[in-house]
Amino acid sequence: MAVRERTRVLRRVDGLLFGFAGVAAVWLAYLLVRVGVRPGWPLLLLLPFWLLVTYLTLPRIHRILTWVYVPGYFIGRTRTSDGLLGDPVNLALRGSEAQVHATMTAAGWTRADDLSLRTGLHIVSTTLRGRSYEAAPVSPLVLFDRQQDFAYQQQVAGSPSKRHHVRFWRCPDGWFLPGGTAVDWLAAGTYDRSVGLSLFTLQVTHKIEADTDVERDFIVSTITGAVPGVRVDVIRHFSSGFHARNGGGDRIETDGDLPVVQVGPSPEPPEAAAPGPTDSRDRRPAQTVFGALVALVRSALFLLAAAAVLLAPAMLTRLVRNEPDLPRLLAQQGFAVGLAVALALFALVELGLGLATLAGRDWARLWLMGSAVVTTVVTFVSNLNGSGRVTLLGLPNTATAVLLLLALSSHRAREYAARTRPRRTGRGAARRSIAS
Repeated sequence: MAVRERTRVLRRVDGLLFGFAGVAAVWLAYLLVRVGVRPGWPLLLLLPFWLLVTYLTLPRIHRILTWVYVPGYFIGRTRTSDGLLGDPVNLALRGSEAQVHATMTAAGWTRADDLSLRTGLHIVSTTLRGRSYEAAPVSPLVLFDRQQDFAYQQQVAGSPSKRHHVRFWRCPDGWFLPGGTAVDWLAAGTYDRSVGLSLFTLQVTHKIEADTDVERDFIVSTITGAVPGVRVDVIRHFSSGFHARNGGGDRIETDGDLPVVQVGPSPEPPEAAAPGPTDSRDRRPAQTVFGALVALVRSALFLLAAAAVLLAPAMLTRLVRNEPDLPRLLAQQGFAVGLAVALALFALVELGLGLATLAGRDWARLWLMGSAVVTTVVTFVSNLNGSGRVTLLGLPNTATAVLLLLALSSHRAREYAARTRPRRTGRGAARRSIAS
């Protein structure tokens, strides 16, 4: 009972931090415009303003609003990471994970790389240069409250902007489709026809072909044409045929039929019940990595400030002009040493929390966000009453706090930190852990 109550409290805290981060993102966008809209090089801040609004602020607002009005149960649609309704679920499979991989490979499909900073930069580079990237990552879509476990694709004529692709989700143990049909995997297949701007978030993204049934039938035909003995049953009018838009604003239309592809016998428990090696919840998300890196940057900034207090107080007073008493205080040996020690301790704490967050510790994630909340609130209050106007010099400190909040309060970062880990006890478990 105590564990359940603790989980409920942590969920409420996470919800409050999620909403606070959204408000803070709007405020940071306002600061970027206020500081950046002036002649000269500050106009360069308009680029990070666009990045902040399109990739962080608008998605967070969408996420908050869709949490209110989008149903939390299965409705035959995926969701984007922003909470918007995404591509339709248009394919189901029966069989083990190994059989799905073998079938897709035999049918001529290439498994897509996981989306990370490295693969994300690589796909941007290849798209700009018009080069082929056969294993290019696909954007995350969410089903069963988690992103796809893996995806497969086929590029068209070596173009990075055109491709067939399909995402797969492992169904929860004991879960049935509406109507009572049992399957092991659900999938969403669409065809990327070009690259453009999202209608809802203004992000650069792939634009899909409207008739998703054509892609669904293409996927099935490649499988049945390459793998003998595959059986396909079709659930007619599984969902109502509809015309709508996906999370990128692209039109989609479908007749509502759902092919069920039997690639092999369904896995027996406990294999079906245990998370597989590709379960997306066990992969460290980019949001966690980014939040930890921001914490490490903040730690480095604290250390630099501590060094400046002791070694270059004159330079520090020139930089921090809105504190007229600072030169007199830094001239006092005891104050300078005490301030440097405090800054160094802050740096060590931030460093430890950043590393623990990277390792997936939920308590460290919450403490880091708490630190960022304090930084943001103090800056906002001092800016509101005029005692500490945010300038170009103070903007990085505020921005890193808000970015840390946005990253670590995200659904993926929270899911990764709060996931259940297998527990091992005894010396044998310790030796196995060391050996692995």
